Amino acid sequence: MSHTKNLVYYKTDHEIGLMREAATLVSKTLTEVAKVLKPGMTTMEIDTLCATFVKDNKATLSFYKYRGYPHNICASVNDVVVHGFPNSKPLKEGDVVSIDLGVILNGWHGDHAYTFVIGEVSDAVSQLIRVTKESLYKGIEKAIVNNRIGDIAYAIQEHTEGKHRYGVVRELVGHGLGKHLHEDPNMPNFGKRGNGMKLKENLVLAIEPMINMGKKEVYTDNDGWTVRTRDGKPSVHFEHDVCVKKGKALILSEYSIIEAAELANPNLTASPAIAF
Repeated sequence: MSHTKNLVYYKTDHEIGLMREAATLVSKTLTEVAKVLKPGMTTMEIDTLCATFVKDNKATLSFYKYRGYPHNICASVNDVVVHGFPNSKPLKEGDVVSIDLGVILNGWHGDHAYTFVIGEVSDAVSQLIRVTKESLYKGIEKAIVNNRIGDIAYAIQEHTEGKHRYGVVRELVGHGLGKHLHEDPNMPNFGKRGNGMKLKENLVLAIEPMINMGKKEVYTDNDGWTVRTRDGKPSVHFEHDVCVKKGKALILSEYSIIEAAELANPNLTASPAIAF
């Protein structure tokens, strides 16, 4: 999904508080998914569940009709990297399911994603999920005042492509977030240390590694949205909403509640929680 505005917006502390509420609602919605996800469920059912929960919490859905996108969530299964359309195909044991969701609450966007595993998967897939999640936090560690966009990007790329030889998708990037779903700057998952825009306090970024088990190359389906790995291997997507601060970044979204629900669901294999 591409840019709405070519401007960088720095938020006030009050606005960051409102953004945290929006981000937390996304986390709570993804927690509802984690509670019920199981073989036989469809991604269209997840779409309905998410839409109902968001509306019950007095918020609206960011993705629906955004640039013509026809659904409430993105549900990307196995070789789908991002922007997968929810459908009525039953999910099965071994599926890797990324749910990406945006909400608007009090005029501010929350937007993040989590990848779930239904049942048992191979060690190779488990490692891809763990390493992608780790890379998100490696990037977040660099989201501090006076660092640069390239420092975040390099940290993600080094952990995934450098250490593990995974494919880091080039065509899709994270982004600034605020009153608009997509604000400047672009936040790639590949780059050079010391390059790019200097980070200032209260810039909010959606940092979102999209990491392929195989090669980095992707293609888009005929629907104009669904992005798949060219080699058909699985891809994993994790995303947090992050506020740049001095010394240590502030994560506005909340994985711990999703992780707790994931652990409690016997139909899911939980990915390890990462201390930050």
